[in-house]
Amino acid sequence: QVHLKESGGGSVQAGDSLRLSCATSGYRYSSYVLAWFRQVPGKEREGVATIDVDGSTKYADSVKGRFTISRDNAKNDLYLQMNSLKPEDTAMYYCAADTDVRSLSEYDSPLSALEYNYWGQGTQVTVSS
Repeated sequence: QVHLKESGGGSVQAGDSLRLSCATSGYRYSSYVLAWFRQVPGKEREGVATIDVDGSTKYADSVKGRFTISRDNAKNDLYLQMNSLKPEDTAMYYCAADTDVRSLSEYDSPLSALEYNYWGQGTQVTVSS
């Protein structure tokens, strides 16, 4: 199995930045699509950004130009750099893996939560106005 653990969340003011990290392990000799999602209580889980084995990315419209997803092959880590944070970015942020897919070109909806089969426990991001 793939294990994922998020870190880096916290409470910040609007306009500030945060960098989330996700440590992944379990499939040493394989690679797969990774993504960030977020969820507010009572609402559907929302895809934020995703990245495939070759580094291709896709972002939700709400975060384009502000967030950057990246991965470190040596450390096997996933990152989300969040700049110009807004109160509406407040949510629990989850990292996720789809071990069945290598390329975003295989998806019709790469930011759909239904595509991913492994999830971290989440890290809270709170942005105050």
